[in-house]
Amino acid sequence: MDTIRFVDTTIRDGHQSLWAENMTTGMMLPIAKNLDDAGYEGIELISGSHLKKCVRELKEDPWERVRLVSQQITKTPLRLIAGRVNTFEYNPPSMYWLFIERMFANGIREARISDEWNDPEGWKFRVGVCKAVGMKTILNLIYSVSPKHSDEYFAERTRHAAALKPYRLCLKDPGGLLTPERMDTLVPIIFKNANGIPIELHTHCTTGLGPLCCIKGMNLGIRSINTALPPLADDSSNPSLFNVAKNARALGYATDIDEEILKPVSRHFTAIAKREGFTIGAPVEYDYSQYQHQVPGGMLSNLRFQLRKVGMEEKYPEALEETIRVREEFGYPIMVTPLSQFVGSQAAINVIVGERYKEVTDQVIKFALGHAGAEGARDMNPNVKAKILDRPRAKEWAKWQPDEPTPDEMRRRLGAEGTSDEELLLRWIVGKEDIDAMRANPRPLEYLNSEQPLVNLLQQLSKRTKNRQIYVQTPNFSVTMQKRT
Repeated sequence: MDTIRFVDTTIRDGHQSLWAENMTTGMMLPIAKNLDDAGYEGIELISGSHLKKCVRELKEDPWERVRLVSQQITKTPLRLIAGRVNTFEYNPPSMYWLFIERMFANGIREARISDEWNDPEGWKFRVGVCKAVGMKTILNLIYSVSPKHSDEYFAERTRHAAALKPYRLCLKDPGGLLTPERMDTLVPIIFKNANGIPIELHTHCTTGLGPLCCIKGMNLGIRSINTALPPLADDSSNPSLFNVAKNARALGYATDIDEEILKPVSRHFTAIAKREGFTIGAPVEYDYSQYQHQVPGGMLSNLRFQLRKVGMEEKYPEALEETIRVREEFGYPIMVTPLSQFVGSQAAINVIVGERYKEVTDQVIKFALGHAGAEGARDMNPNVKAKILDRPRAKEWAKWQPDEPTPDEMRRRLGAEGTSDEELLLRWIVGKEDIDAMRANPRPLEYLNSEQPLVNLLQQLSKRTKNRQIYVQTPNFSVTMQKRT
């Protein structure tokens, strides 16, 4: 009997997809031991995008997060998403090396590596760095739908990926675009060209088909599935561990996972979701339009927000239609960070301004110049490209050339002489002011959730507006709450 194994995404992709990366370290620590003891193959913890969110909004040190969680999770390898680090800016090679080194030093043992273009040169550099510092590498083949993302495309990219000899390949479907029918044609192609390297599946539930694609993947030979735990599963997140494991057993497979030890994890995060007003993931209806615009779930809310800020939320459907046109004109980039943001933001600008490409962002200019990847500049519609580059700002960016500063040179540029490598990385990503603000207003590491009866009682009593003072007493304990005047 074949065994299906699982990689947990709850404390990385789960809250990135559904809670806008708002899970704090204190929310993770109480259940870390449960995750470690459940029998997962790996546990995803952090990506480059989390660093900025941790510092600026959560007022947390992301390096402390990695250290503290790695002290609790000692048996299961912790994973890093090792694509871009500073998401929308140029990433000097020295900064990428430093980022990977410090992640390994603090407890990360595996890296799931992406290149937004599935570019073999991007893969080669990142795989080389991660292997050099001692991490196992899982290399993403990012799925997309367009005229150029054909069977031949995926066969060729799989061969390039396998030649780098990663620990595993991962069929990554960030937009939830895979269908069971496409799995039937695509997965055999990947296996045929993978040179015996194991394949795992990472899909999302944005179109409602994620759990069905997991079933199809298992029947086609995939033995490792990325899943999240409710309430951070389903919706635009990953399939639920409980659902996929149940389906695996119904298909006759064994499942090497302890579900009983994971049920308190779901209760823990459900209580947090209710207390904080966070999304509770649920299965979604099938939405064919997702295959047309391919905008990832997190970006859909951002697009609506952009329009709402200028009083044009009613133009949201028009902006989605415009996204389809912009993506085609940009040469069908894969709708994954940062390329999806370039497409979506430009579509919103076109709708808001009322004239296509009258205004463009610096990121779009750099895209047209090839700074975001040579494939983007090569495949862009020539007329659109000419219109984007026919402006003074584009002529300024055309003179820019990437350099390769050393860490010491980066310290001088950032005024970070004498700082640690971890401090230098944060200076590069967010800046000194944000770091100072984080340290001046640190988030408490202990999170008391509303499953605890006293916390729940005090939370409810605090909502009473008519009482000036509330006094709670037990034989050995008392607490007083007084309304501020």
